[in-house]
Amino acid sequence: MEIHPTAIVSKGAKLEAGVIVGPYTIISDGANIGAGTKIGAHCVIEGNATIGKSCEIFTGAVIGSRPQDLKFKGEKVFLEIGNNNIIREYCTLNPGTGEGGKTIIGDSNLLMAYSHVAHDCKIGSGCVLANNSTLAGHVTIEDKAVIGGIVAIHQFVRIGILSITGGCSKVVQDIPPFSTCDGHPARVYGLNLIGLRRKGVSRESIKKIDQAFKLLFNSGLSVRHAIEKMEKESEKTDEITYLINFAKSSERGLARSCRSI
Repeated sequence: MEIHPTAIVSKGAKLEAGVIVGPYTIISDGANIGAGTKIGAHCVIEGNATIGKSCEIFTGAVIGSRPQDLKFKGEKVFLEIGNNNIIREYCTLNPGTGEGGKTIIGDSNLLMAYSHVAHDCKIGSGCVLANNSTLAGHVTIEDKAVIGGIVAIHQFVRIGILSITGGCSKVVQDIPPFSTCDGHPARVYGLNLIGLRRKGVSRESIKKIDQAFKLLFNSGLSVRHAIEKMEKESEKTDEITYLINFAKSSERGLARSCRSI
């Protein structure tokens, strides 16, 4: 363990072997830092924040400070961050709200500078949040999603697995899995072909997902009727089943096709 002389680490914080703490960083009671995690200069880690192993936290990040929610009354809340995450300069990550509320971040994510993760968010693993990505409360981001720079995501929105959302987008409805979206508000432009290929999805499966997208977004059918037709006619690959379940469970509605502008 290596703690800079100017850092302040509370006796109530728990730091595992190999943790490095940079100059002028403050770590408060309740914080738990996993083995091998490196924390840069001028960071603040407070509240019931748990950070996993082998993470890198850069200058000025503020992790675990009280949620920006006027309903918060000092309940015991949590922030859980997994392993191998990179949290760049001046990111702000808040815990949940309500007694026992949690914000949860998985493994191997990259949060670029000035990203904000609000209360009660859930981020999967392998995601990228580019600079100034802004998540409102209760946002869910599924695995391997990419969020462009200066994207603002409305509360309770879900971002589907292997999707990519272009920079400066305004996201007010759910972003479908496997999609490429962009705009103000964000619209569906097609498949995230690069992401699907990197995941090893076969050419035949990608073709079937593309057919399902055309039915769901460009057929002129309502989402409900398109889902019904997909359930009757589409081959139930893992990806198609996932897409159908995502669409059926959407509470804010799916982002619309760019062709409906």
